[in-house]
Amino acid sequence: QFQSHLDAKLTNFWSTQVKDINKTDDFKNHELPLARIKKIMKSDKDVNKISSEAPILFAKACEILILEMTHRSWIHTELNKRRTLQRTDIINSLSKCETFDFLIDMLPREEIK
Repeated sequence: QFQSHLDAKLTNFWSTQVKDINKTDDFKNHELPLARIKKIMKSDKDVNKISSEAPILFAKACEILILEMTHRSWIHTELNKRRTLQRTDIINSLSKCETFDFLIDMLPREEIK
C-alpha cells in the first residue's frame, strides 16, 4: 500500500513539475539565491568560468530535488498518522530510495527504520 501511494503521489508531482517547466518563459525568479549557487560552483578549483545560464539550471535542479525529498518525507509522515514533518521522516524516506543513495553517508544509520 505504501509503495502504490508513493508512486501515485510522485507521478503527480513529476507531471506537475514538467508542466510548470514547459510553461515557464521567465527564468529570472528563483527560490534559491543565484549568487550563493554561483559561489558554491566557484569553490571548485577546477571551475574557471560559469555561464549565466548555469546557476539558473542548478537553482531549478536544487528546487526540484528539495521538493521531491519533501514530498517523499511528507508521505512518510502521513502514513505515520502525523501532521508534523520530522527529521526521522526525512531520514527514513530517503533511505528507502536508491536515487538518494548519494546521501547515505549523511543519514544517521541509528535513526533508519
